[in-house]
Amino acid sequence: MKKDIILAGVGGQGIISIASVIGYAALQEKMFLKQSEVHGMSVRGGDVMSNLRISHHEIASDLIPFGQADLIISVEPLESLRYLEYLSPDTGWLVTNLTPFNNMQHYPDIEKVMAEINKLPRHVALDADKLAKEAGSAKSANIVILGAASPFLGLPFEKFEDAIRFIFRSKEKSVIEKNLEALKLGRDFADKNI
Repeated sequence: MKKDIILAGVGGQGIISIASVIGYAALQEKMFLKQSEVHGMSVRGGDVMSNLRISHHEIASDLIPFGQADLIISVEPLESLRYLEYLSPDTGWLVTNLTPFNNMQHYPDIEKVMAEINKLPRHVALDADKLAKEAGSAKSANIVILGAASPFLGLPFEKFEDAIRFIFRSKEKSVIEKNLEALKLGRDFADKNI
């Protein structure tokens, strides 16, 4: 199995946490992993993009060619559109948050952004911020998005749960539990809407 994943969002939205959880889960499955990150700004609000490649076979490059990504995972809807040229036109999926992070003076009308997303034949768009609040932590929208993307990653769901327990092991137990609930809510949404 091989998965080429683009992670997209803005600084402070937890893109690196998503990559860490997927990476840990993949390593637990004895997979190879390569990652490359691009930060638009070093402060919150700048665009962040990461190439994440996992495979049961060795990986030569950490960069994903245009048109080859199996999945775009985006915590911000406009940022999901920025990287569509990477998505495989035949098999690629987009998983994105509906909630915009209005970090620019002339942010496009969200209805126009969503119209572009809805043109894609394979996508899951959800209000991750709302589901994160239901899980008890507004900060866990990124984990909701990861949960919604988990059906497309080819890894057992339990591995993502184990990864959250490991990555957040230094946090209070309640933080771990809220993130596990956020992961489950995202997965449940995807299962009902694919």
